[in-house]
Formats: sequence, C-alpha cells, structure tokens
Amino acid sequence: MGARVRKLMSAVIVLGVVVGGGTWFVAKPEPWPATHWEGLGEPDLANGEQVFWAGGCTSCHAIPKSEGDARLVLAGGLPLKSPFGTFHVPNITPDETAGIGSWTLADFGNAMTRGVGKNGEHLYPSFPYGSYARLTPRDINDLWGFLKTLPKSANVAPPHDLPFPYNVRLSLGGWKLLFFTDKPRVTVDTANPKLAHGQYLVEGPGHCAECHTPRNALGGFETDRWLAGAPNPEGEGRIPNITPGSKSIGGWSESDIVNYLETGFTPDFDSVGGSMVEVQKNMARLPASDREAIAAYLKAVPARE
Repeated sequence: MGARVRKLMSAVIVLGVVVGGGTWFVAKPEPWPATHWEGLGEPDLANGEQVFWAGGCTSCHAIPKSEGDARLVLAGGLPLKSPFGTFHVPNITPDETAGIGSWTLADFGNAMTRGVGKNGEHLYPSFPYGSYARLTPRDINDLWGFLKTLPKSANVAPPHDLPFPYNVRLSLGGWKLLFFTDKPRVTVDTANPKLAHGQYLVEGPGHCAECHTPRNALGGFETDRWLAGAPNPEGEGRIPNITPGSKSIGGWSESDIVNYLETGFTPDFDSVGGSMVEVQKNMARLPASDREAIAAYLKAVPARE
C-alpha cells in the first residue's frame, strides 16, 4: 500500500510539474526580440512630443489638476479604482530610482507595446498597452527620447492594491491570450490616408476605447460594441457613445468634432466636462491634421446605438 501511495504521489508531482510548466509556457511574457528596437537612430523629439500629447501621458501620470509646466512632471501615484482592485499609476519621469530613467529603449518599448515590464513581468492592462501595441517602433523611439527631456521626480508610487486572484501576474498571460492584439479593431478604408491615420491615432496612442468601449466580466473589450459607450471607470455615470449611432454626438459633423477637440466646445456651445477635460487639452496640442483624421475615423466606424 505504501508503494502505491508513493507512486500516486510521484504521478501527482509529475503532473503538477507538467501542468505548471505548460501554463508557464503558454502564459509567459513575450517581449519583442532585441533586434526589433535596433537601428532606429536618433529620436525626432518634435514627433515624440506629438505622440506624447496624443497618448495622453499627462492625464494619468501628472499630478491631478496640475497646470502649465507642472503637467510635464509625470510623478505618478494617481489611484485608479476598478472592479479588480485599485491600481496606482507609476512614476515615469527620467529619475533613475523612482522613475524609468534606468530603462532602455527596449524596456520602454516592450512595456508600451507588449505589456512586459523591465524585469520581464506581465503588466496589468490598467496601463493601456492593448492600445499602445499599435505604435510604430519609430514613434516609440521618438516618444522615449522626448520623455527623457522631462523633469525628474523622486516620488515613489504605492504598489497596486489587488485581492487574490488578481494579484497573480501569471494569470495575465491568459488574459493576453484572450484579449491582447495589435490588429485593427474595425474595418475602414485604409487606402484613404486620413482614415488610416485616424485609425492609428484613435486605436493606438489616443486609446479612446479604453473608456468608450464596454468590457466583459474579465475586462476585455466587447469588440462588437466598439466605441459605443461604457460605464464611467471613475464612478457615476457613463462615458458616451462616440459612434455615428450616438444619440448625443452621432449627428455631429467632422468639423464639429474637430472644433470640439480643439476648443472644448460642442456645436450647442456646451463645454467639455469630466475626464474628457484632460483629454481635450491634450488633443488641442496636436496638429490640425491629426484632429481632422480622428474626426474622419469617428464618422467612419460602425454606428452603434
């Protein structure tokens, strides 16, 4: 009987090793090969700044309600409450200890486009790498160069406060298998340069879907309701539908959308509010051609009611 028990225990251990190893193989972080980030040359800081504003870095990483140059101190610490726990936005200043000053371009690029941290760990999708995955290596290189010109901060953001099982990072590998993709979210006429650029901006650096698209119970996008509006992740109310089927802005023209992104005023002379205030400030810093491309894309996506 003892021999049988030992054999059974041995079999269980072997099975555990096999299953555990298989789980790790399937769920392991997958950064880009080193060659992906080679040969990009000196960053174009002007383009890097445009990517910075399109990506809305200040909206989460700057001190809340900061103005002027203070918006460029990306010290982090902002708590983001969610059904999965509270995430704390990290310091992404060039500080070598508290921030990301010790990172390489590859470290930064893998975090942005693969959701893999400096130490090879999965990052939580509260950081919108599911959208940033569409950024080109050139734009990543330029953005990285621009970030290194910004002020340092020694602020140390608190760790995430997540209950079990959400605090198990390995499970994020399964989440990525289900929901992570760098493919286009909807079909538009990419032969039209304006539409193609608008899709890149909205689905990529602009990460508009992170708030405007509803999610399922696991936090993945309901892709058949792309940009159709969602519960406000910050509390009460809803983030609006921004497709042509929207009852509120579906009737806006492209020029109405462009003007709203530039000035913060709606066609009815109402003004931007809520979390969109910070977004609109960022959009106003972009070239007019970018706002026009965004508007063209928003008028071209499938209408959702």
